[in-house]
Amino acid sequence: MRFETETIAAIATAMSNSGIGIIRISGDEAISIADKMFKSIKEGKRLTDVKTHTVHFGHIIEGNNVVDEVLVTVMKAPNTYTREDIVEINCHGGVVVLKKVMELVLKNGARPAQAGEFTKRAFLNGRIDLSQAEAVIDVINAKNEYALSNSVSQLRGQISSKIKDIRNNILNQIAYIEAALDDPEHMSLDGYDEKLMDITKSIMSQLGKLIESADNGRVISEGINTVILGKPNAGKSSFLNAVLGTERAIVTDIEGTTRDALEEHISIHGISLNIIDTAGIRDTEDIVEKIGVSKAKELASDADLIIYIIDSSKPIDENDREIMELMKGRKAIILFNKSDLEAAVSKEDIDVSENTPIINISAKHQLGIDEFENAIKELFFNGQLKFNDEVYITNARQKNDIRQAYESMKQVKNSIEAEMPEDFFTIDLMNAYELLGRVVGESVEDDLADKIFREFCMGK
Repeated sequence: MRFETETIAAIATAMSNSGIGIIRISGDEAISIADKMFKSIKEGKRLTDVKTHTVHFGHIIEGNNVVDEVLVTVMKAPNTYTREDIVEINCHGGVVVLKKVMELVLKNGARPAQAGEFTKRAFLNGRIDLSQAEAVIDVINAKNEYALSNSVSQLRGQISSKIKDIRNNILNQIAYIEAALDDPEHMSLDGYDEKLMDITKSIMSQLGKLIESADNGRVISEGINTVILGKPNAGKSSFLNAVLGTERAIVTDIEGTTRDALEEHISIHGISLNIIDTAGIRDTEDIVEKIGVSKAKELASDADLIIYIIDSSKPIDENDREIMELMKGRKAIILFNKSDLEAAVSKEDIDVSENTPIINISAKHQLGIDEFENAIKELFFNGQLKFNDEVYITNARQKNDIRQAYESMKQVKNSIEAEMPEDFFTIDLMNAYELLGRVVGESVEDDLADKIFREFCMGK
Protein backbone atom coordinates (compact mmCIF):
# COMPACT_ATOMS: atom_id res chain seq x y z
CA MET A 1 0.00 0.00 0.00
CA ARG A 2 2.87 2.32 0.80
CA PHE A 3 4.28 1.70 -2.69
CA GLU A 4 1.02 2.80 -4.32
CA THR A 5 0.75 6.03 -2.30
CA GLU A 6 4.34 7.21 -2.70
CA THR A 7 4.97 10.30 -4.81
CA ILE A 8 6.07 9.25 -8.29
CA ALA A 9 7.87 11.02 -11.12
CA ALA A 10 8.77 10.34 -14.72
CA ILE A 11 10.00 12.05 -17.86
CA ALA A 12 6.77 12.27 -19.84
CA THR A 13 8.26 13.24 -23.21
CA ALA A 14 10.63 11.39 -25.53
CA MET A 15 14.29 11.29 -24.53
CA SER A 16 15.64 13.20 -27.50
CA ASN A 17 16.73 16.75 -28.20
CA SER A 18 13.60 18.87 -28.66
CA GLY A 19 12.12 22.26 -27.86
CA ILE A 20 10.36 21.17 -24.65
CA GLY A 21 10.71 18.28 -22.22
CA ILE A 22 8.22 17.54 -19.44
CA ILE A 23 8.76 15.90 -16.07
CA ARG A 24 5.55 14.84 -14.33
CA ILE A 25 5.24 14.37 -10.54
CA SER A 26 2.16 12.95 -8.81
CA GLY A 27 1.37 12.30 -5.15
CA ASP A 28 0.87 13.94 -1.76
CA GLU A 29 4.39 15.39 -1.76
CA ALA A 30 4.51 16.47 -5.42
CA ILE A 31 4.19 20.20 -4.72
CA SER A 32 6.60 20.25 -1.75
CA ILE A 33 9.21 18.26 -3.74
CA ALA A 34 9.02 20.71 -6.64
CA ASP A 35 9.11 23.65 -4.22
CA LYS A 36 12.49 22.51 -2.86
CA MET A 37 14.13 22.89 -6.25
CA PHE A 38 12.19 25.77 -7.83
CA LYS A 39 12.90 29.51 -7.47
CA SER A 40 10.36 31.92 -8.93
CA ILE A 41 11.85 34.80 -10.93
CA LYS A 42 9.07 37.40 -10.60
CA GLU A 43 6.45 36.29 -8.11
CA GLY A 44 8.64 35.31 -5.21
CA LYS A 45 5.97 32.84 -4.09
CA ARG A 46 6.55 29.30 -2.94
CA LEU A 47 4.77 26.61 -4.94
CA THR A 48 3.12 25.37 -1.76
CA ASP A 49 1.25 28.71 -1.52
CA VAL A 50 0.05 29.12 -5.13
CA LYS A 51 -3.44 28.48 -6.46
CA THR A 52 -4.27 25.28 -8.26
CA HIS A 53 -3.99 25.01 -12.05
CA THR A 54 -1.52 27.85 -12.38
CA VAL A 55 1.76 28.16 -14.29
CA HIS A 56 4.92 29.72 -12.80
CA PHE A 57 8.11 30.95 -14.44
CA GLY A 58 11.43 30.42 -12.71
CA HIS A 59 14.58 28.35 -12.33
CA ILE A 60 15.34 24.82 -11.23
CA ILE A 61 18.24 25.17 -8.80
CA GLU A 62 20.72 22.85 -7.13
CA GLY A 63 22.32 24.68 -4.24
CA ASN A 64 23.38 28.03 -5.71
CA ASN A 65 23.51 26.76 -9.28
CA VAL A 66 20.79 27.26 -11.89
CA VAL A 67 20.09 24.01 -13.73
CA ASP A 68 17.45 25.27 -16.18
CA GLU A 69 14.89 27.98 -16.84
CA VAL A 70 11.45 26.39 -16.62
CA LEU A 71 7.68 26.74 -16.47
CA VAL A 72 6.10 24.81 -13.59
CA THR A 73 2.40 23.88 -13.65
CA VAL A 74 0.75 23.18 -10.28
CA MET A 75 -2.50 21.15 -10.19
CA LYS A 76 -4.02 20.25 -6.85
CA ALA A 77 -6.17 17.20 -6.08
CA PRO A 78 -8.80 16.08 -6.81
CA ASN A 79 -9.23 17.82 -10.19
CA THR A 80 -6.20 16.22 -11.83
CA TYR A 81 -5.46 13.24 -14.08
CA THR A 82 -4.58 11.00 -11.12
CA ARG A 83 -6.82 12.77 -8.55
CA GLU A 84 -3.59 13.46 -6.67
CA ASP A 85 -1.49 16.63 -6.54
CA ILE A 86 0.39 16.92 -9.83
CA VAL A 87 3.31 19.12 -10.82
CA GLU A 88 4.62 19.29 -14.38
CA ILE A 89 8.03 20.85 -14.98
CA ASN A 90 8.46 22.14 -18.54
CA CYS A 91 12.20 22.21 -19.20
CA HIS A 92 14.23 22.76 -22.31
CA GLY A 93 14.15 19.51 -24.23
CA GLY A 94 17.78 18.42 -24.08
CA VAL A 95 18.50 14.89 -22.89
CA VAL A 96 21.12 16.03 -20.38
CA VAL A 97 18.97 18.72 -18.77
CA LEU A 98 15.96 16.39 -18.51
CA LYS A 99 18.05 13.73 -16.79
CA LYS A 100 19.51 16.32 -14.41
CA VAL A 101 16.13 17.73 -13.39
CA MET A 102 14.75 14.22 -12.98
CA GLU A 103 17.67 13.33 -10.71
CA LEU A 104 16.86 16.34 -8.51
CA VAL A 105 13.19 15.33 -8.31
CA LEU A 106 14.17 11.85 -7.14
CA LYS A 107 16.78 13.26 -4.76
CA ASN A 108 14.11 15.43 -3.11
CA GLY A 109 11.78 12.54 -2.31
CA ALA A 110 9.98 11.09 -5.33
CA ARG A 111 10.50 7.62 -6.73
CA PRO A 112 10.58 6.65 -10.43
CA ALA A 113 7.13 5.83 -11.78
CA GLN A 114 6.52 2.47 -13.38
CA ALA A 115 5.21 2.21 -16.93
CA GLY A 116 1.59 3.36 -16.97
CA GLU A 117 1.54 4.16 -13.26
CA PHE A 118 -0.03 7.61 -13.67
CA THR A 119 -2.97 6.08 -15.55
CA LYS A 120 -3.10 3.19 -13.09
CA ARG A 121 -3.53 5.70 -10.26
CA ALA A 122 -6.28 7.44 -12.22
CA PHE A 123 -8.00 4.04 -12.42
CA LEU A 124 -7.42 3.11 -8.76
CA ASN A 125 -8.59 6.54 -7.60
CA GLY A 126 -11.83 6.21 -9.57
CA ARG A 127 -11.26 8.92 -12.14
CA ILE A 128 -11.51 6.50 -15.08
CA ASP A 129 -12.54 2.86 -15.41
CA LEU A 130 -10.47 0.12 -16.99
CA SER A 131 -11.93 0.45 -20.49
CA GLN A 132 -11.10 4.16 -20.44
CA ALA A 133 -7.59 3.40 -19.17
CA GLU A 134 -7.05 1.01 -22.08
CA ALA A 135 -8.32 3.72 -24.43
CA VAL A 136 -5.42 5.93 -23.28
CA ILE A 137 -2.85 3.58 -24.79
CA ASP A 138 -5.03 3.24 -27.90
CA VAL A 139 -4.95 7.03 -28.32
CA ILE A 140 -1.15 6.98 -28.11
CA ASN A 141 -0.85 4.06 -30.55
CA ALA A 142 -3.52 5.25 -33.03
CA LYS A 143 -2.37 4.65 -36.61
CA ASN A 144 -4.99 6.80 -38.32
CA GLU A 145 -7.56 9.49 -37.62
CA TYR A 146 -10.41 6.99 -37.27
CA ALA A 147 -8.53 4.88 -34.73
CA LEU A 148 -7.85 8.11 -32.85
CA SER A 149 -11.51 9.16 -33.04
CA ASN A 150 -12.69 5.77 -31.77
CA SER A 151 -10.12 5.74 -28.94
CA VAL A 152 -11.08 9.25 -27.83
CA SER A 153 -14.75 8.18 -27.76
CA GLN A 154 -13.80 5.25 -25.52
CA LEU A 155 -11.73 7.55 -23.34
CA ARG A 156 -14.80 9.75 -22.89
CA GLY A 157 -16.67 6.71 -21.56
CA GLN A 158 -18.70 5.58 -24.57
CA ILE A 159 -18.14 1.87 -23.91
CA SER A 160 -18.30 2.36 -20.14
CA SER A 161 -21.72 3.98 -20.39
CA LYS A 162 -23.07 1.16 -22.57
CA ILE A 163 -21.71 -1.57 -20.31
CA LYS A 164 -22.91 0.12 -17.13
CA ASP A 165 -26.45 0.47 -18.51
CA ILE A 166 -26.54 -3.25 -19.31
CA ARG A 167 -25.14 -4.16 -15.88
CA ASN A 168 -27.73 -2.00 -14.11
CA ASN A 169 -30.49 -3.75 -16.05
CA ILE A 170 -29.11 -7.17 -15.08
CA LEU A 171 -28.72 -6.13 -11.44
CA ASN A 172 -32.31 -4.92 -11.29
CA GLN A 173 -33.52 -8.35 -12.43
CA ILE A 174 -31.34 -10.14 -9.88
CA ALA A 175 -32.62 -7.87 -7.10
CA TYR A 176 -36.26 -8.38 -8.11
CA ILE A 177 -35.97 -12.19 -8.26
CA GLU A 178 -34.19 -12.44 -4.90
CA ALA A 179 -36.61 -10.03 -3.23
CA ALA A 180 -39.61 -11.96 -4.58
CA LEU A 181 -38.16 -15.28 -3.41
CA ASP A 182 -37.52 -13.81 0.06
CA ASP A 183 -40.96 -12.18 0.36
CA PRO A 184 -43.46 -14.08 -1.83
CA GLU A 185 -46.42 -12.63 0.08
CA HIS A 186 -45.76 -9.11 -1.17
CA MET A 187 -43.90 -9.71 -4.47
CA SER A 188 -45.05 -12.14 -7.12
CA LEU A 189 -43.06 -13.87 -9.84
CA ASP A 190 -46.19 -14.82 -11.76
CA GLY A 191 -45.68 -13.96 -15.40
CA TYR A 192 -42.16 -12.69 -14.69
CA ASP A 193 -40.62 -15.32 -17.00
CA GLU A 194 -42.05 -13.57 -20.06
CA LYS A 195 -40.81 -10.18 -18.93
CA LEU A 196 -37.33 -11.58 -18.17
CA MET A 197 -37.25 -13.31 -21.56
CA ASP A 198 -37.81 -9.97 -23.34
CA ILE A 199 -35.13 -8.29 -21.22
CA THR A 200 -32.70 -11.19 -21.80
CA LYS A 201 -33.19 -11.06 -25.58
CA SER A 202 -32.64 -7.29 -25.55
CA ILE A 203 -29.40 -7.64 -23.57
CA MET A 204 -28.20 -10.45 -25.83
CA SER A 205 -28.88 -8.23 -28.85
CA GLN A 206 -26.86 -5.37 -27.35
CA LEU A 207 -23.96 -7.66 -26.41
CA GLY A 208 -24.10 -9.32 -29.83
CA LYS A 209 -23.70 -5.95 -31.54
CA LEU A 210 -20.67 -5.17 -29.38
CA ILE A 211 -19.10 -8.53 -30.25
CA GLU A 212 -19.79 -8.01 -33.96
CA SER A 213 -18.24 -4.55 -33.74
CA ALA A 214 -14.91 -6.11 -32.78
CA ASP A 215 -14.05 -6.94 -36.41
CA ASN A 216 -14.53 -3.33 -37.51
CA GLY A 217 -12.85 -2.22 -34.30
CA ARG A 218 -9.77 -4.27 -35.10
CA VAL A 219 -9.73 -2.89 -38.63
CA ILE A 220 -9.98 0.65 -37.23
CA SER A 221 -7.18 0.20 -34.72
CA GLU A 222 -4.82 -2.21 -36.49
CA GLY A 223 -5.59 -1.67 -40.16
CA ILE A 224 -6.99 -3.91 -42.91
CA ASN A 225 -4.74 -6.90 -43.59
CA THR A 226 -4.65 -6.78 -47.39
CA VAL A 227 -3.06 -9.18 -49.89
CA ILE A 228 -2.50 -8.41 -53.58
CA LEU A 229 -2.98 -11.46 -55.80
CA GLY A 230 -2.58 -11.94 -59.52
CA LYS A 231 -0.60 -13.70 -62.19
CA PRO A 232 2.97 -12.66 -62.97
CA ASN A 233 3.19 -9.33 -64.80
CA ALA A 234 -0.43 -8.42 -64.08
CA GLY A 235 0.78 -5.15 -62.54
CA LYS A 236 0.68 -5.95 -58.83
CA SER A 237 3.93 -4.18 -58.01
CA SER A 238 3.03 -1.23 -60.27
CA PHE A 239 -0.29 -0.91 -58.42
CA LEU A 240 1.49 -1.00 -55.04
CA ASN A 241 3.86 1.73 -56.18
CA ALA A 242 0.88 3.79 -57.43
CA VAL A 243 -0.98 3.73 -54.10
CA LEU A 244 2.24 4.29 -52.15
CA GLY A 245 3.28 7.18 -54.36
CA THR A 246 6.85 5.85 -54.49
CA GLU A 247 8.88 3.22 -56.36
CA ARG A 248 8.87 0.71 -53.49
CA ALA A 249 8.43 -2.52 -55.45
CA ILE A 250 10.68 -3.62 -58.33
CA VAL A 251 8.84 -3.47 -61.66
CA THR A 252 10.16 -5.25 -64.77
CA ASP A 253 8.75 -7.00 -67.85
CA ILE A 254 10.24 -10.28 -66.60
CA GLU A 255 7.63 -12.65 -65.19
CA GLY A 256 8.30 -13.82 -61.64
CA THR A 257 10.24 -10.71 -60.56
CA THR A 258 8.39 -10.64 -57.21
CA ARG A 259 9.26 -13.85 -55.40
CA ASP A 260 8.80 -12.93 -51.75
CA ALA A 261 6.06 -11.02 -49.96
CA LEU A 262 6.62 -7.28 -49.73
CA GLU A 263 4.69 -5.60 -46.90
CA GLU A 264 3.84 -1.89 -46.67
CA HIS A 265 1.55 0.24 -44.51
CA ILE A 266 -0.54 2.85 -46.30
CA SER A 267 -3.43 5.13 -45.39
CA ILE A 268 -6.37 5.61 -47.75
CA HIS A 269 -8.92 8.26 -46.72
CA GLY A 270 -7.69 7.76 -43.18
CA ILE A 271 -8.14 3.95 -43.31
CA SER A 272 -4.98 1.95 -42.64
CA LEU A 273 -4.09 -0.90 -44.98
CA ASN A 274 -1.38 -3.39 -44.08
CA ILE A 275 -0.82 -4.31 -47.71
CA ILE A 276 1.27 -7.23 -48.99
CA ASP A 277 2.46 -7.64 -52.58
CA THR A 278 2.91 -11.35 -53.29
CA ALA A 279 4.53 -13.52 -55.92
CA GLY A 280 2.53 -13.98 -59.11
CA ILE A 281 0.41 -17.13 -58.97
CA ARG A 282 1.22 -19.59 -61.74
CA ASP A 283 2.52 -23.12 -62.27
CA THR A 284 6.29 -22.95 -62.16
CA GLU A 285 9.26 -25.28 -61.88
CA ASP A 286 11.42 -22.61 -60.22
CA ILE A 287 11.82 -23.78 -56.59
CA VAL A 288 12.18 -20.28 -55.13
CA GLU A 289 9.24 -18.91 -57.11
CA LYS A 290 7.15 -21.95 -56.13
CA ILE A 291 7.76 -21.14 -52.45
CA GLY A 292 6.65 -17.56 -53.12
CA VAL A 293 3.43 -18.76 -54.78
CA SER A 294 2.69 -21.05 -51.84
CA LYS A 295 3.30 -18.15 -49.44
CA ALA A 296 0.92 -15.93 -51.43
CA LYS A 297 -1.88 -18.51 -51.09
CA GLU A 298 -1.23 -18.85 -47.37
CA LEU A 299 -1.35 -15.08 -46.82
CA ALA A 300 -4.57 -14.83 -48.83
CA SER A 301 -6.30 -17.34 -46.54
CA ASP A 302 -5.76 -15.04 -43.51
CA ALA A 303 -6.37 -11.67 -45.19
CA ASP A 304 -9.19 -9.25 -44.39
CA LEU A 305 -9.16 -8.12 -48.02
CA ILE A 306 -7.90 -9.60 -51.28
CA ILE A 307 -7.03 -7.27 -54.15
CA TYR A 308 -7.06 -9.37 -57.32
CA ILE A 309 -5.26 -7.69 -60.20
CA ILE A 310 -5.94 -8.92 -63.71
CA ASP A 311 -4.06 -7.95 -66.85
CA SER A 312 -7.21 -7.05 -68.81
CA SER A 313 -5.28 -7.11 -72.10
CA LYS A 314 -4.83 -10.90 -71.86
CA PRO A 315 -7.48 -13.67 -71.64
CA ILE A 316 -7.97 -15.40 -68.30
CA ASP A 317 -6.57 -18.92 -67.83
CA GLU A 318 -6.40 -21.71 -65.24
CA ASN A 319 -4.17 -19.61 -62.97
CA ASP A 320 -6.88 -16.94 -62.84
CA ARG A 321 -9.51 -19.56 -62.02
CA GLU A 322 -7.34 -20.82 -59.17
CA ILE A 323 -7.14 -17.28 -57.76
CA MET A 324 -10.92 -16.85 -58.07
CA GLU A 325 -11.36 -20.08 -56.11
CA LEU A 326 -9.17 -18.64 -53.33
CA MET A 327 -11.41 -15.56 -53.21
CA LYS A 328 -14.73 -17.33 -52.65
CA GLY A 329 -16.46 -16.13 -49.48
CA ARG A 330 -13.84 -13.42 -48.94
CA LYS A 331 -13.96 -9.63 -49.10
CA ALA A 332 -12.26 -8.71 -52.32
CA ILE A 333 -11.79 -6.04 -54.96
CA ILE A 334 -10.97 -6.97 -58.56
CA LEU A 335 -8.89 -4.54 -60.60
CA PHE A 336 -8.80 -4.77 -64.39
CA ASN A 337 -5.33 -3.34 -64.89
CA LYS A 338 -3.92 -2.01 -68.18
CA SER A 339 -7.37 -0.73 -69.04
CA ASP A 340 -5.70 1.77 -71.40
CA LEU A 341 -4.98 -1.20 -73.73
CA GLU A 342 -7.46 -3.19 -75.82
CA ALA A 343 -9.53 -5.38 -73.48
CA ALA A 344 -9.39 -9.18 -73.69
CA VAL A 345 -11.35 -9.75 -70.46
CA SER A 346 -14.90 -8.77 -69.50
CA LYS A 347 -16.81 -8.88 -66.23
CA GLU A 348 -18.73 -11.91 -67.53
CA ASP A 349 -15.45 -13.89 -67.47
CA ILE A 350 -15.12 -13.42 -63.70
CA ASP A 351 -16.58 -16.10 -61.42
CA VAL A 352 -16.88 -14.35 -58.04
CA SER A 353 -19.63 -12.94 -55.84
CA GLU A 354 -21.82 -10.45 -57.67
CA ASN A 355 -21.16 -7.96 -54.86
CA THR A 356 -17.41 -7.96 -55.51
CA PRO A 357 -16.37 -4.57 -56.95
CA ILE A 358 -14.69 -4.74 -60.37
CA ILE A 359 -12.79 -1.57 -61.27
CA ASN A 360 -10.91 -0.57 -64.41
CA ILE A 361 -7.50 0.90 -63.60
CA SER A 362 -4.17 1.68 -65.15
CA ALA A 363 -1.42 1.40 -62.55
CA LYS A 364 1.06 2.79 -65.06
CA HIS A 365 -0.98 5.96 -65.63
CA GLN A 366 -2.56 5.96 -62.12
CA LEU A 367 -6.11 5.81 -63.47
CA GLY A 368 -8.98 4.42 -61.38
CA ILE A 369 -7.12 4.68 -58.06
CA ASP A 370 -9.74 7.04 -56.57
CA GLU A 371 -12.53 4.60 -57.43
CA PHE A 372 -10.54 1.81 -55.76
CA GLU A 373 -10.11 3.89 -52.61
CA ASN A 374 -13.85 4.59 -52.42
CA ALA A 375 -14.54 0.85 -52.78
CA ILE A 376 -12.48 0.23 -49.62
CA LYS A 377 -14.83 2.46 -47.63
CA GLU A 378 -17.91 0.76 -49.04
CA LEU A 379 -16.61 -2.74 -48.27
CA PHE A 380 -15.67 -2.15 -44.65
CA PHE A 381 -17.79 0.74 -43.38
CA ASN A 382 -20.68 0.98 -45.88
CA GLY A 383 -19.16 4.24 -47.03
CA GLN A 384 -19.58 5.83 -43.61
CA LEU A 385 -16.60 6.60 -41.41
CA LYS A 386 -18.20 8.44 -38.51
CA PHE A 387 -17.95 6.89 -35.07
CA ASN A 388 -19.66 9.48 -32.88
CA ASP A 389 -22.77 7.35 -32.33
CA GLU A 390 -21.19 3.90 -32.68
CA VAL A 391 -19.42 1.76 -30.09
CA TYR A 392 -16.54 -0.30 -31.49
CA ILE A 393 -14.71 -2.88 -29.39
CA THR A 394 -11.01 -2.76 -30.28
CA ASN A 395 -9.66 -4.71 -27.33
CA ALA A 396 -9.41 -8.53 -27.36
CA ARG A 397 -9.75 -8.74 -23.58
CA GLN A 398 -12.97 -6.76 -23.62
CA LYS A 399 -14.36 -8.82 -26.52
CA ASN A 400 -13.67 -12.08 -24.66
CA ASP A 401 -15.41 -10.92 -21.47
CA ILE A 402 -18.41 -9.62 -23.43
CA ARG A 403 -18.61 -12.88 -25.38
CA GLN A 404 -18.67 -14.88 -22.13
CA ALA A 405 -21.33 -12.56 -20.72
CA TYR A 406 -23.39 -13.19 -23.86
CA GLU A 407 -23.12 -16.95 -23.26
CA SER A 408 -24.32 -16.48 -19.67
CA MET A 409 -27.35 -14.52 -20.89
CA LYS A 410 -27.97 -17.24 -23.46
CA GLN A 411 -28.05 -19.73 -20.58
CA VAL A 412 -30.65 -17.54 -18.83
CA LYS A 413 -32.78 -17.74 -22.00
CA ASN A 414 -32.38 -21.52 -22.12
CA SER A 415 -33.36 -21.82 -18.45
CA ILE A 416 -36.51 -19.76 -19.00
CA GLU A 417 -37.48 -21.91 -21.99
CA ALA A 418 -36.88 -25.04 -19.89
CA GLU A 419 -39.13 -23.58 -17.14
CA MET A 420 -36.39 -23.87 -14.54
CA PRO A 421 -36.90 -22.36 -11.04
CA GLU A 422 -36.22 -18.61 -10.81
CA ASP A 423 -33.20 -19.00 -8.54
CA PHE A 424 -31.42 -20.71 -11.45
CA PHE A 425 -31.78 -17.49 -13.44
CA THR A 426 -29.86 -15.47 -10.87
CA ILE A 427 -26.76 -17.69 -11.13
CA ASP A 428 -26.20 -16.88 -14.81
CA LEU A 429 -27.41 -13.30 -14.46
CA MET A 430 -24.82 -12.71 -11.75
CA ASN A 431 -22.12 -14.35 -13.87
CA ALA A 432 -22.93 -12.02 -16.77
CA TYR A 433 -22.95 -9.05 -14.39
CA GLU A 434 -19.47 -9.92 -13.05
CA LEU A 435 -18.02 -10.59 -16.51
CA LEU A 436 -19.19 -7.18 -17.73
CA GLY A 437 -17.70 -5.73 -14.55
CA ARG A 438 -14.33 -6.97 -15.76
CA VAL A 439 -14.67 -4.86 -18.90
CA VAL A 440 -14.85 -1.63 -16.87
CA GLY A 441 -12.56 -2.91 -14.10
CA GLU A 442 -15.06 -3.21 -11.25
CA SER A 443 -14.05 -6.83 -10.73
CA VAL A 444 -10.59 -7.46 -12.08
CA GLU A 445 -7.61 -9.36 -10.69
CA ASP A 446 -4.54 -7.39 -9.63
CA ASP A 447 -2.24 -9.34 -11.95
CA LEU A 448 -4.44 -8.54 -14.96
CA ALA A 449 -4.49 -4.83 -14.07
CA ASP A 450 -0.70 -4.88 -13.66
CA LYS A 451 -0.30 -6.57 -17.06
CA ILE A 452 -2.50 -3.96 -18.76
CA PHE A 453 -0.63 -0.99 -17.33
CA ARG A 454 2.80 -2.48 -18.04
CA GLU A 455 2.00 -2.07 -21.74
CA PHE A 456 1.88 1.74 -21.32
CA CYS A 457 4.78 4.03 -22.09
CA MET A 458 6.75 5.56 -19.25
CA GLY A 459 5.32 8.81 -17.91
CA LYS A 460 1.70 8.08 -18.84
